[in-house]
Amino acid sequence: MIDAHFHIWRPARGDYGWLTPALGALHRDVAIADWRREAAPCGVTGGILVQAAPTEAETRFLLDAAAAEPGAPVLASWVLGVVGWVDLTAADAPHRVAEAARAPRLKGLRPMLQDIADPEWILASAVAPGLAAMAAHGLTFDALVRPVHLPRIRTLAARHPDLTIVIDHGAKPDIAGDAFAPWADEIERIARDTQAFCKLSGLLTEAGSSPERLPRYIAHLAACFGPERLIWGSDWPVLELAGNYRDWHALALNLVPAADRDAVFGGNARRAYRLD
Repeated sequence: MIDAHFHIWRPARGDYGWLTPALGALHRDVAIADWRREAAPCGVTGGILVQAAPTEAETRFLLDAAAAEPGAPVLASWVLGVVGWVDLTAADAPHRVAEAARAPRLKGLRPMLQDIADPEWILASAVAPGLAAMAAHGLTFDALVRPVHLPRIRTLAARHPDLTIVIDHGAKPDIAGDAFAPWADEIERIARDTQAFCKLSGLLTEAGSSPERLPRYIAHLAACFGPERLIWGSDWPVLELAGNYRDWHALALNLVPAADRDAVFGGNARRAYRLD
């Protein structure tokens, strides 16, 4: 069983613009061992460690942590892959991507599109060489997006057919506001028109005080992407804003048919991130 989306961080490093003391208990050091204590009782045996700051320094921090966490190599073997960050607008972006790809654990890159004001940014000509380099080096593109970005991700997929795309957190629908229809229509289109995977993660946080609305949204993701392209992740420790690891894992497990669980809770992550 694979957790396809978890984070670690050290706030004192200074490059997490969003991670402020206002977030309460999230504003603390989080290590791989902390995630393992949450994940192991749920039967999770490995995970994908995902960036949380738009800097190449943080990517090195993640890779170093995976290699040097106390208890390595046993503990480090829990980190099956890292999704990092590279400046895709840099003039030498293809070189930077190639250098990043030399790290065996680096499996993908994630520009933080949700924090970029212009939803067209990802389609800019300056970004295209870096995306092409990602595809050439077998790196997966994690799309941290909101519903407004989905039409752009469809265009991106058409322009870069060799680039594996994973949509994070179901594209972060406004579940708390019950804005189902606009999101649902775009999810159906992108699932139909592309080969993108989609993470069943982050949704409890988007539901806020209305977790009873979750089944409708999860059922729509499952219907659109099917058991072959849906990937479970915890989004821990951000998950703590809405609940705990055990409860989110149990809820997702209950809503995924037993026949599909091997794929959704492991096999699809292996394909999307080329773990085999």
